[in-house]
Amino acid sequence: MNKLVIHTIASICLVLASAFGASADTLSITLDDAIIRARSHSVDAAVALNELRTAYWEYRTYRADLLPEVSFSATLPAYYKKYNTYQADNGTYNFVRNNYLQMNGELSVSQNIWFTGGRLSLNTSLDFIRQLDGDYYNRFMSIPVALTLEQPIFGINNIKWNRRIEPVRYSEAKARFLSASEDVALSAIQHFFNLLMARENLNIARQNYDNATKLYSVAKAKREMGKISENDLLQMEINVLDAKSDITNCESTLKSNMFALRSFLAYDDNVELQPVEPSLIPQTDIVYSDALDRALSNNKFAKNLRRRQLEADYNVAKAKGNLRQISLFAQIGFTGASNEFNHAYNPLKDNQVVEIGFKIPLIDWGKRRGAVKVAESNRQVVENRLRQETQDFNQNLFILVERFNNQKMQLGIANSADQIARQRYDTNVQTYMIGKISTLDLNDSQVRKDESRQKYINELFQYWYYFYQLRSLTLWDYASGTGIDADIDRILKQ
Repeated sequence: MNKLVIHTIASICLVLASAFGASADTLSITLDDAIIRARSHSVDAAVALNELRTAYWEYRTYRADLLPEVSFSATLPAYYKKYNTYQADNGTYNFVRNNYLQMNGELSVSQNIWFTGGRLSLNTSLDFIRQLDGDYYNRFMSIPVALTLEQPIFGINNIKWNRRIEPVRYSEAKARFLSASEDVALSAIQHFFNLLMARENLNIARQNYDNATKLYSVAKAKREMGKISENDLLQMEINVLDAKSDITNCESTLKSNMFALRSFLAYDDNVELQPVEPSLIPQTDIVYSDALDRALSNNKFAKNLRRRQLEADYNVAKAKGNLRQISLFAQIGFTGASNEFNHAYNPLKDNQVVEIGFKIPLIDWGKRRGAVKVAESNRQVVENRLRQETQDFNQNLFILVERFNNQKMQLGIANSADQIARQRYDTNVQTYMIGKISTLDLNDSQVRKDESRQKYINELFQYWYYFYQLRSLTLWDYASGTGIDADIDRILKQ
């Protein structure tokens, strides 16, 4: 008796554990749930975030070039014991042995001058030499302060051009990240509706199998009474076999689409996702002119056009700057030298250097002029492409807006057709049982029912896909009437 009770209790616990385990592994997921999880867990979202981080650090590097740079360089120490060539007064050469220790250090503060393209530096340095052979001695040379200016003249001002290009590039990267987030949502929508369609097809196949089995039983009874022909009975049997085959195919498709969505959303393999059909849709109409204004203000496309135009202008300016090169180097400061450290700083002497160098090609057979013409021609090509891309973008946006506005009506029609087709099929099943319609009419109503249901799910998918495509292009949420933005600094710190 005790063994029986224990066995019964264990069996009940096992059944309950299995039931709770099965329910724990089954997860109902809405379209919003899939989109939210895709934006935080999918591989596509991780790739978009890494691309944003790369653009951010490139922008930080550009910003750092505009700030003062403090650097310290030193040689501690350098030891030399070798022979060097020495030229005497009579022009003869000899080898002289050197054996000395050398140390030096320099501290500098440099600042790029963006409006001229030059570089201004403030330096201080100290050099030390100790002779280790012959007459031992120490030697110090100091430059307490030196102000240095390096300035290209007539050349390209890279810093000025970077100030124009890099902010646009970073703004483009941020817009690209926001659009990529919406593209992740598009992928999630596609995977979600693939699974939803597969589940609906499986439900349809199972319902058709149950109905076909029931109708086949009725047909056998009618055949025994001689009310239908042998051909109709065989047709009903074929319907049962076809319905059973459809169940197998639909189960395979469901598993495949389940795996795809589960992998995309980074769920474990033991999780069974149950998609919930969206019941509410945003009730909004979109005006093309408004969508175009938002797209040109927010979308990465407009910023991409601006960046490419600036880069083409930069290449032309760079080619023209290479026609002639003149550079200025000027340094003013103080220096001192002595055998003692203290005397190296007192007294001090003026230290002034001014250099002006230039490089102007006299005969280059038109090479540099040709480079200018090539850059100008490339700029014309870029400008033509930008005009064509702008026209294509405007046209595609117009078509998308029209399709979205029409899709709400298409969805309503598909919903009505789905309900009517199901009512018609249910009526025909009852009518067939009493012998009022033929097998062909019944099969036709079943096909219409299945097609109407599939068409409704497909129209629902198209509606949401168009909606998020418009969000991606305009970076505007038409459901809430707010712009799509993100705290980029917070995202980058995650």
